[in-house]
Parts: sequence; structure tokens; C-alpha cells
Amino acid sequence: MGEQRTFASVAWHQKGKITRRERFLAEMDAVIPWARLLALIAPHYPQAGNGRQPLGLEKMLRIYFLQQWFNLSDPQAEDAIYDSEAMRRFTRVELGDDVVPDETTILRFRHLLAQHQLTATMFAAINGLLTAKRLLLKAGTIVDATIIAAPSSTKNASKTRDPEMKQTKKGKQWYFGMKLHIGTDRKGRVHHVTATAASAADITQVPTLLHGDEQVLDGDQAYWKEADRQAYEARGVRYRVNRRPRGKAHPLSERWRKINRARSRTRARCEHPFHVVKRLWGFAKVRYRGLAKNLARAQTMFALANLYAVRRQLLPAGAAPYL
Repeated sequence: MGEQRTFASVAWHQKGKITRRERFLAEMDAVIPWARLLALIAPHYPQAGNGRQPLGLEKMLRIYFLQQWFNLSDPQAEDAIYDSEAMRRFTRVELGDDVVPDETTILRFRHLLAQHQLTATMFAAINGLLTAKRLLLKAGTIVDATIIAAPSSTKNASKTRDPEMKQTKKGKQWYFGMKLHIGTDRKGRVHHVTATAASAADITQVPTLLHGDEQVLDGDQAYWKEADRQAYEARGVRYRVNRRPRGKAHPLSERWRKINRARSRTRARCEHPFHVVKRLWGFAKVRYRGLAKNLARAQTMFALANLYAVRRQLLPAGAAPYL
């Protein structure tokens, strides 16, 4: 960002109120390990040559994160930079001096991250940082899944639904889309995430959601299996998955219902990252076709959600928390 300032920028600096969006962006700016993430992406980012000059890597990564937090498409992300001074401050863009990336440039950067599986790399890097600071623990894992809706209509260019999305029944309601499966520590910080069609059974993903050092495994009734209980307990893992009745003729006893309620108080902590990603940041519906692109988005969002969850511990002393 250069020294030249627009009238809007000057007025913004002189205003008397700090908005919730500005405070949120300032906090996330302070806790994201920019140097570590940029170093991971830099080997894959285009270098300056004789052709079209690439825009700054940090600027593109900042715009990519804005897309996740505010649920922006590529065209919406371009428009938001023009519309919002707070977003321009975060992305280090000054309209009187800097080039605003167009939607095609934003699209290419997103594709570059997916092509080289850099979202998974960033997810692992952020979790490595939190583990080193003892903010991501390995004593136990909670497993859970959520449905992300996809368009069921065939009124599109291909006249078909996304073939990688399926339908499933939850309670008495049918859903079409995909599932995100997560493994969290016992405070709700995500250490593994996978994506499947919505029709996949939750229990099939348990092996991919564990890091192998668990002493305790928690989950809801969808994950209960007597053979698994015996296998995990033989390995020294406490199997605290909510017990499931054997059928309508064999309901759970009052004792087991009380045990399930007690276990659910711990298991419910894994709902918080779903709340952040789906409700606060808008990932309740898929934006792209195919599981791979949506998984890449999920990896980025859960990495950022982990930072959001521990931002007060990572903020410099004296910094005001986001309200």
C-alpha cells in the first residue's frame, strides 16, 4: 500500500466508532501466522517475468480469507474491496495507489491453492502452531458430522445435479448435499476434517478423524458399535460414545440414558466449530461442484475457526477482544 490516500480513506481514519467488522478483522490479522502461511504458498505462486505481472501474494491470501469469513463468491469479493474501507484496510489496498484484483485473478488464486493442496497444508501448519502453544490437545478426540446442502435442481447449464452429492434422511427430513466430518480435541478445536456425500454413514469416517494418540473417544449414537468399543478399549482408549439402543423392543435403561446425557455435555463442544463455520461465516450450502473444492474450502474455514476460538490467548497483551 502506498502513501497516497483517497478522501474516503482520510474520512475513515477520522471517524469516531470502531465497528464490529473492523475489530474482528483487526483481531484475525493479529493472530494469523502470515509469515508461515506465505512461505508455504510462495514456491507455487507465479513469479514475475515478461508477461502479466502477478499481484502480491499476501494481498491475494488476505482476499481469500475475506471470502471465507463473509461467504463471498469471486465477483462478490472483487466488489467488496471497492465497497468496504474496512476490507481494503485488511487487504492492504489503497484505491488511489494499488490494483484491485479482478474476479478472474481471485478465481485463479483459489484454484492454485486447491491444485497444490495448499489448504490442507495451511490447516496442518495452523494446527501445528496451536499444538506448540498447547492450545490444541491430543488427550482425546470428539467426532461429529454435519450436512452441507447442495442445489437439488437440474435447472442449470448441464441439466444435472452434482454427481458427487447424494441425499440422506435425518429424522423425518430428506437432505441433498455432502457431509463434513470432523475430529476435534476435547475443547472443540478441529484437528481432522474429511468430506463425503451426504449418504455416507458417519461411523465409516472415524479412522480418518483420529490422530492415533487418543486416550478418550467421544461421539454421538451414530458412532456406537460394540465391536469398535471392544477394539478401542483393548488399545487403552476410553470409549465414551453415546450408547445406542438395540431396537424399539430393547430401549436404553434409565442408567444408560443418564450416562449418555453426561457424555453429551463433553461431546457438545464439537458443535462450536460447526456454529462458527455454518452460522457465523455462512458455509451452510456448497458453493462449488464436487467434493474436492468444498473440502478445500472447509479446510481453510476450520483452520481459521481454530484461530478464532483461541484468539484471546493469541492476541498481544492489552488488545481488546472482539465483542
